[in-house]
Amino acid sequence: MCHHGVVSAASPVEVDPTLEQDLTPDEIVLLDKPWVTIVWNDPVNLMSYVTFVFQKYFGYDKAKAEKLMLEVHHDGKSVVSAGSREEMERDVQAMHEYGLWATMERNE
Repeated sequence: MCHHGVVSAASPVEVDPTLEQDLTPDEIVLLDKPWVTIVWNDPVNLMSYVTFVFQKYFGYDKAKAEKLMLEVHHDGKSVVSAGSREEMERDVQAMHEYGLWATMERNE
């Protein structure tokens, strides 16, 4: 079940076998999702709060939420979800409601 409460099966994606060994399962799934939500670093929100938001809204376990939060903190941004344009619009709106800076873009 995804974080939107809808059961969905990922569509199969052909990945070059030579590349597949270098990709994580999350990266392979991203290849099939045309849009992504990006959360950006800001000087306001505490790291613990960002972790909390990722756990509460997306349903991520603490380890994944902390990994994404650290990407935001150290890299300035992190891709936190992927899916249809409509799903990503909802995710961006939700991040804004939690006070986080988020945008969406087409996953190239």
